[in-house]
Amino acid sequence: MEQKSFKAWLYLLPAILFLGVFLVYPLVDVLIYSFEEGYHSASQTYFGVGGYNYAYVLHDPYFLQAVKNTFILVIITVPVSTGLALLLSVGLSSIKPLRNLYQTVYFLPYVTNTLAVGLVFMILFKPTPYSDGLVNLLIQWFGGESVDFIEGPYWAKMFVLCLYTVWVVMPFKVLILTSALASVNPDYSAAARIDGTSRARIFRKITLPMISPMLFYLIITGFIGAFKAYSDAVALFGTNLNAAEMNTIVGYIYDMLYGAGGGYPSYAAAAAIILFAIVLTITCINLLISRKSVHRG
Repeated sequence: MEQKSFKAWLYLLPAILFLGVFLVYPLVDVLIYSFEEGYHSASQTYFGVGGYNYAYVLHDPYFLQAVKNTFILVIITVPVSTGLALLLSVGLSSIKPLRNLYQTVYFLPYVTNTLAVGLVFMILFKPTPYSDGLVNLLIQWFGGESVDFIEGPYWAKMFVLCLYTVWVVMPFKVLILTSALASVNPDYSAAARIDGTSRARIFRKITLPMISPMLFYLIITGFIGAFKAYSDAVALFGTNLNAAEMNTIVGYIYDMLYGAGGGYPSYAAAAAIILFAIVLTITCINLLISRKSVHRG
């Protein structure tokens, strides 16, 4: 028994070393930096230890704006993208001819470069000297007024960012849910149909519980991915996200490190730890909910 245990730990050793060097050590290092006040990266010196970095970050209006943007993005995009992906997956599963072609078409945005998709969205939404953009042309056609979705009001910019995020993440969710639906045993639904059960009830009582593990997996990873959003905002609004009022928490951390007014690793470390705490809390809540709601067949 001891020899088997030794072999098991020996097999796990490379993974443990990898996680320790590239995950645990950086996390501990960032935690230490977050308490070092006035840390200077060039000289590796600081003048005090305490919670000033956290107090500064939590009172910084740029950080508060980034937190607001990130939470709006999370609250809107995760349920919307998951719900739409579920509807599309159910539709694709019911289509026999050309199913593989449709799946490939829906998956294309996921493998397309983020900045390329951002440029397409700018063409659709941003007014130019030659055109108000395709979306504004449609709005005008229905009698509305043009809106600058890229440099205009806050709600318009947030709408484009949410739409862009949903568009980018939904193909992966469609692929996963389509595979999950294909793995559901058809005998259950066949037996329910013999008893005269409607399709809607079969979906709610049989199909949805059977794919619930994959559904909760997508929800949890969706929350984590949305909290780490940064490249989406850069693709639409450029690198000066603070000026556009569209920065995210990850963008704030990057600006504190490398931005035009950067060079503050202690503030960046404090913001990173706050982000880690938020993501960890929400992930734990989701896991607790999944224990009660997920089907464990």
